[in-house]
Amino acid sequence: MTQQPLRLGTRRSKLAMAQSGQVADAVSRVTGRPVELIEITTYGDVSREALAQIGGTGVFVTALRDALLNGEVDFAVHSLKDLPTSQPEELVLAAVPEREDPRDVIVARDALKFTDLPRGARIGTGAPRRMAQLNAYARSHGLDIETVPIRGNVDTRIGYVRDGELDAVVLAAAGLQRIGRIDEVTDFLSVDTVLPAPGQGALAIECTADNADLIAALGELDDPFTRVAVTAERSLLAALEAGCSAPVGALADLLADGQIVKEMRLRGVVGTTDGTRMVQLSTTGPVPEKHDQALALGRELATEMLAQGAAGLMGERAQ
Repeated sequence: MTQQPLRLGTRRSKLAMAQSGQVADAVSRVTGRPVELIEITTYGDVSREALAQIGGTGVFVTALRDALLNGEVDFAVHSLKDLPTSQPEELVLAAVPEREDPRDVIVARDALKFTDLPRGARIGTGAPRRMAQLNAYARSHGLDIETVPIRGNVDTRIGYVRDGELDAVVLAAAGLQRIGRIDEVTDFLSVDTVLPAPGQGALAIECTADNADLIAALGELDDPFTRVAVTAERSLLAALEAGCSAPVGALADLLADGQIVKEMRLRGVVGTTDGTRMVQLSTTGPVPEKHDQALALGRELATEMLAQGAAGLMGERAQ
């Protein structure tokens, strides 16, 4: 007897379909069941407004979560950086697979590196986080750039460069890797230059909390190191009371002595979009073995950042 396919809810974009297809293949391997992609349009996909204007947090997620709660799909795949930090009780984050490269990248005309862009270069990005850090780096290194707010999919954004409207655009390495276009990158931005968004490069696989069998099956795809890293990053974001469109960067990475992982370092940054004011700090501790320890690391760093004025740099006062 043929088993019923599992229904995977996904956004319709080329990137979402690519990463959901990869998850579908992995889920089929661990469950032995076929997986059917169910395309769902989210508000963030149809709105042309800037993410900061339409709320940022949840605009790519709510419709997928509604489909889960309504029983239209069995599980959903999100880009983790789009996921609000508050988790509905009815849903569970069943798996966070191994993370792709979390860095941001430049796609520039004439194969230029970021630091080789001409004076007055126009760089497109939809993220206040990227604007803040690029402008701060430019100010401190004597570069003359203009950051330009843009929206759209990968084709649209790279098209601005191909058409000569912009000198460069900033994108996530992970997205280009997943759609097979990483060879178009002209420069990888060091995380010392631009910290990525919390959770960037990671995927979130979500299902209803009452489906114990599916939770167990999806859990086979979970990567424990990625899980604790993104938990710490998202804890920082939550403690700053900032949404996914806020100018906040964070990255947790593992520090090793030879082959032995010793500690986890969490770095965070908040800045004004013009790059004139920044709060950038880090903290290091033992690799969290429990969820609560990762949460505590994020809250600890957020407390230090708020003490140095981070709330005022996000445009609103944290409570």
